[in-house]
Amino acid sequence: MTALTITHTHESGTLIGGTARGDGTADVLKATGWRWGRSIGAWYVPNSRDHLPNLWKIGRTVTALCEAGFEVTTELSTEHRPTAEVEAGKIARQADRVDALNSKADRKGAADETAWQRAEGALGRLPEGGEPIHVGHHSEARHRGAIKKADTAIRRSVEATRDAERARGRVEAASHTTDCRYAPVTVANRIKKLGAEIRKLERTTQGDVYDHRTGIRPATLDEHAKRLARLTPHIEEKRDQIAFWEGVRAGQIESGKATGYDRSTVAKGDRVKIRGSWREVVRVNKMTVSVSTDYSWTDTVPYAEIQALTPAPVPA
Repeated sequence: MTALTITHTHESGTLIGGTARGDGTADVLKATGWRWGRSIGAWYVPNSRDHLPNLWKIGRTVTALCEAGFEVTTELSTEHRPTAEVEAGKIARQADRVDALNSKADRKGAADETAWQRAEGALGRLPEGGEPIHVGHHSEARHRGAIKKADTAIRRSVEATRDAERARGRVEAASHTTDCRYAPVTVANRIKKLGAEIRKLERTTQGDVYDHRTGIRPATLDEHAKRLARLTPHIEEKRDQIAFWEGVRAGQIESGKATGYDRSTVAKGDRVKIRGSWREVVRVNKMTVSVSTDYSWTDTVPYAEIQALTPAPVPA
């Protein structure tokens, strides 16, 4: 039996080599969350590109394949590419996707036009004035055939129109993907999320461990070292990511695309614009600001969502 090799790199993601049609690997890989990539001609783990290896999923796959009688080896890299390089690749791939969808939309549009012309031609072959079918007349079969062809052509035209509209909608959505990813509020939220993930990973490196015999207990030096070695690549990757996005946000603030308000620039009584509406600041918090509403309660929103600010009037 051919040996299988699971590989992982940050750029290519998690792939498996050595499989063949009908060798029994497909069922195992599908059951463990893998997909067949027609464009690359290989099985892959979804969303593994531009990420570090998912050791749990890979280990589960190795176990399942070995139980099915396959010999499996792994070649896993824990090196990560700079986030700037990753993002450049994503933008390029998205641009290629938009181009491909545009071409598909053009083809669908052409098919829509052709289907409509055929429908018009089929309708034109029907007797004028809505003449009824003359049952028993020699023209009956021809009349019924013309109606059937017209009905089929109209249905195909409607389907072609729907396909063209869906294709154009996908182009419209895809063309805004990168802009949405780099929207100021989205960038600020991503920085906040990455910071929380880094802190969680750092706490995990120092945390206790669970022992099925004794329950929760402090980690030994050896356990701490193993956990640190396993999580350090993930921490370094996220630190690189947060540094990149902080640079993006700094550029947005400098250019005026983002506002950059924080607790040092917002005070109780100020008027702030949130999602197009002006509200009065009720309380200033560390990460958020509480604002008045038209009801008896207040809303709490992140500083990144403040679009504009008017200082509270200075008492005379």
